[in-house]
Amino acid sequence: METESNGKRKRKNGVLTKPSPAPFVHQSERDFASILDFYQIEWRYEPRTFPLEWDDQGNILESFTPDFYLPELDLYVELTTLKQSLVTKKNRKLRRMKELYPDVNIKLFYGRDYRRLMAKYGFDPDQQLAAAGTQPTDSTDQ
Repeated sequence: METESNGKRKRKNGVLTKPSPAPFVHQSERDFASILDFYQIEWRYEPRTFPLEWDDQGNILESFTPDFYLPELDLYVELTTLKQSLVTKKNRKLRRMKELYPDVNIKLFYGRDYRRLMAKYGFDPDQQLAAAGTQPTDSTDQ
């Protein structure tokens, strides 16, 4: 049975099949997808972009694309393991998204949330982040 390259998995004989590898931007996204796969949670990688700001002609000036969509939970998930200046920008975009799309469910995982999740499932999150070139710092993951 074929699977889609965007992380969408299909059922075959009642079991979710594994998708083709998605073009993940960051190792944290790949690790998160592995946990979802292990628990057979259907996911889609960056399936939708939400416009946040437009110019006078209606052209999109700013948008937000969450990392994952979990259709069975109707939930978008955004992971951030970045430095504080980028987290602040992401938080601002997320607030704007909630204003414009109040019915969209979204969960933001900060660096500390990501590390706890990875540790819970046997990953060494600090090693994963270091391998991806991101330095973990709890003081900046607010």
